[in-house]
Amino acid sequence: MLQLRGIPFEELHHPEAFTAQEVAQREHFSGHRVAKVVVVIADGKPLELILPASRRVDMARLQALLGVRDVRLATEAEMEQMFTDCEVGAVPPLRHASGVDVLMDESLRVEGDILFQAGTHADAVRLNFQDWYAMVNPRVGSFSLPAEAARL
Repeated sequence: MLQLRGIPFEELHHPEAFTAQEVAQREHFSGHRVAKVVVVIADGKPLELILPASRRVDMARLQALLGVRDVRLATEAEMEQMFTDCEVGAVPPLRHASGVDVLMDESLRVEGDILFQAGTHADAVRLNFQDWYAMVNPRVGSFSLPAEAARL
């Protein structure tokens, strides 16, 4: 997809990492610049959330932002059905299906490069944020909190 669009990127390989923060550590990259994907089901419809590895989804804020009655994390089985070309938990932040909308957290907007998993737990892609943003064209909102806030 990136090559077809002429977008410059770098493919990276690392020992298996099962969280976006582990990917950041393995690649010596700030967690604020590693884009992770969280898939939710909002009023029965799948939604791909893109946010920095250093943050977590605030479900109440997301529900209010979307104006939905019900929002929950997608199950592993649902993820396997939606993203057949990726390992579960390693979904790249790209548009995968016409029925799955993409919503980016405002906190991911950065100057320079971002990094994300490339469909496996051992591969990543590094590219310019603006190139990624122009290609994916996500909706943007504020629905996350710093990951540390989860432990308070």
